[in-house]
Formats: sequence, C-alpha cells, structure tokens
Amino acid sequence: MILFFVAVGLLLLGYFTYSKVIEKIWGIDENRITPAIKYADGVDFVKMPLWRIFLIQFLNIAGLGPVFGAILGAVYGPVALLWIVFGCIFAGGVHDYLTGMISLKFKGKSIVYITEKLFGKHFKTLFLIFYLTLLLLLGTVFAVNPAKMIADLSHTPLTLWIVIVFTYYFLTTLMPVDKIIGKVYPYFAALLLVMTVAVMVMLFKSGLPFYPQMTFNNLHPENIGIFPMLFITIACGAISGFHATQSPIMARCLPNERDGRIIFYGAMVTEGIIALIWATLAIAFFHNSSGLFEAIKASGQGGVVSVISTSLLGKIGGALTILSIVALSITSGGSAFRSIRLTVTDFLNLKNQNNLKRLLLTAVILSCGVILSRLNYTTLWQYFGWANQALSALVLWTLTYYLRKKSKFYFITLIPALFMTAVVVSYIFQDKIGFNLQPYIANSIGIVSTIVLLVVFYLTKGHKKK
Repeated sequence: MILFFVAVGLLLLGYFTYSKVIEKIWGIDENRITPAIKYADGVDFVKMPLWRIFLIQFLNIAGLGPVFGAILGAVYGPVALLWIVFGCIFAGGVHDYLTGMISLKFKGKSIVYITEKLFGKHFKTLFLIFYLTLLLLLGTVFAVNPAKMIADLSHTPLTLWIVIVFTYYFLTTLMPVDKIIGKVYPYFAALLLVMTVAVMVMLFKSGLPFYPQMTFNNLHPENIGIFPMLFITIACGAISGFHATQSPIMARCLPNERDGRIIFYGAMVTEGIIALIWATLAIAFFHNSSGLFEAIKASGQGGVVSVISTSLLGKIGGALTILSIVALSITSGGSAFRSIRLTVTDFLNLKNQNNLKRLLLTAVILSCGVILSRLNYTTLWQYFGWANQALSALVLWTLTYYLRKKSKFYFITLIPALFMTAVVVSYIFQDKIGFNLQPYIANSIGIVSTIVLLVVFYLTKGHKKK
C-alpha cells in the first residue's frame, strides 16, 4: 500500500516541480495571442474554458492504454509502477507538454506540418504516411474493442455496434469542436475519474494486499524480458506517441500559453495516476502474476476489468465502470479520426468553413477505418503498440532538434528520445511481429542503432536561434 502512495506522490511532485522546469526551458509568452483567438473559425479554432479543455485533453490522450496497457504490464509485477512513474514524469509529460506548446507556436498545426518546417518536404511525406497509418490503426482498434465490450455485455450483434460507433465517429470528426466534443467529453472524463477512484476505494476496504509479491524482479510467468517489452506494453500512462496527435486539437482551443502546463503535462500526470490504479488493482485482485496472466488469457483485459469492477462495486457499479472505459475508448478513437482530418486539411491547405469538402474528407477517412475494422483485432493491436512508441521516439527527436536549433537545453528530450529509440528498435527485432531474433541479439541491435543515431545527431550541422 505504501508503494502506491509513494508512486502517486512522485507523480504529483513531478507535476509541481519538473513541469515548471520544462515550462521555463521552453519559455512562455502570456501576452502572445493564441491560435484559438487569432484564427477563430467556429470549427476547429474555438476558445473554450480551461476546465473543459483539461478534461477533453485527458480523455483524448487516455484511450484504453492506462487501463488495458497497465493491466497487461502488471503481469511483470510492481516493476510496472516504476515505468509508469518515471516514464510519465521524464518522458510522457515532457513529450505531451512540448508537442502542445510547439503546436501553439506553429499556428495550432500538427507535428507533421512542423517536421516539414524543420526537415523539408521529403521527410514530411514519409512522416505523414506513418502518422496517418498509426491514427487509422488506433481509431479502428478503439472502435472494435468497445463495440465488442458492449456486444458481449448486451448480447447483441457486434456488427451493429461497430456501425453505431463509426456513425458517432463521423459526427465527432465532422462537427465543430465545441459541439459534441466540447459538450459531452468532459462528462465522460468525469465519469471515468469518479469510477476509477471508486474502484480503488473499494480495494482499500476489501483488505486485499496491494502487492502480494513485493519485489521489483521480473514476475512474468513466461519470463518475457522487461526490456523492451514492458515499455511497449505500457504506453499511455508513461509515454505514448498518440498523444502528439491529440495535443494540437486542444492547442487550437487554448486561451493563453500559461495554461499549457496544466493542460498538457497535467493531463499526462492524471493519466499516469489512472494507470497506477489499474496496475495496482490487477496485481492485488488476482494475488500474483500467474493468476493475472491466466485471467487475461481467459477473457482479455476487458474481462479482467469486468471481474474487478463488478466484484468490488457490484453489478451497477461494475456496469458504470465498464461504461466509463467504453466511453474512454470511443472518445479517443473519435479524436484520432478528427486528428486525421485536421492533418490532411493542413496538408491540402483546405478551409474548414467549406462544409462540403469537410464532409467528403470525413467520409473518405471513416471509410478507411471501416475497411480496417474487418481485420483481426489482435494483429491490429500488436502493430499499433509498436508504431505508437515509434512515433513517440520520432516526436522526441523532432523536439530535440528544434530545442537545439533554438539554443535551448535539449537534453530534456534527448535522453528520453535515446531510451525510446533503443526500445522500439529492440522490440521490432525481437518480437514475432518483426524479425523474431533472440533477445540478446535484438537488444544489441537496438543499443548500437541508438548510439549511431546519437552520433548522426551531433554530426548534423546545428542551427543558431533566429
């Protein structure tokens, strides 16, 4: 129990201390007019109250990651909490804050637009393809999974719910940001926070030991190595490339630059706490890693959530908890497709006020998602997990290059960029979705590749601040 409170305390300490360091290094200008005001269009650039933006940002970035990823990562034991805490403070929070603030600086544009300004059109095209593919995978995964959860809960056809979810996605992608997203998302976020806290309170009352196997050794029943697997398994809650696609959505609604720290870094810390809670619930409820592992194999992370929430909160409380997680997934999926529309709109230099073009573009994007939804869900999730963390590494390198170009202290992004590069390269060479090499060979390739990239970075001609 003490470990849990220490972990939460460290996350809060990170917000109240390290986030201020990052803000100071970046340098805010409270007098600068934000895109929400300067480019107000009633569709995507819409100033909203701070509390709404915070809850929307939190819901947008969360997805299933801080719940499903944390449960899967908990199989490794309490060591998962270390990654959530230190990953969130020194990698995820920095990643999210700077992607939001750099978007503010570049007219609320996406990271794809920013890469063109830094690296040129050729790199931008390659990055755009990777970026859009990732968002399509994520949007589709976040459509299929909640549809399956609702279908199982209501004993109704899965196809029906997939159609309903994609219809909802169409509306949230098309309509002005202050309509469905601005009005509904904050309440979904509040429901998720309330139900998560409620489950945790009931765990306290249950008397179950929080960490029956209190060790930071690897407890995975199949002895799968912590590196790099844990750092791919737990993304949201520690660091997730997907967040870089969401920050520009709220950057277009932010009233003042001083609000960036609470919106971008603060939402990441909140997500980290959610991940801590669900990792702890999974470890405590199933008594040991083997029990949790068998439960996941039997019914998946969705089944684990259902068993834990229903057992601790009863049928009604369990249903509300499941509903909050379904909403979490659906809203993040809808935001993923909206981010695709914004990115393509920027790429094609379209005007948001043109309703017909926005309608046609939305229809094309959602059609791609519907086609992907017919593929195997497990395969989609495996490739998304790697691509998501690969994006975080690419974004961190982009931010590092920008900070160096502006003569700022770039080590705040360089160090996590190096770590995540080693993770994603090692993973793709080791896992069966990649080259399926022996761990020591794959990890060696990952480390050498990271060193080579670092050398290339320092050999690249630097730029002076304009």
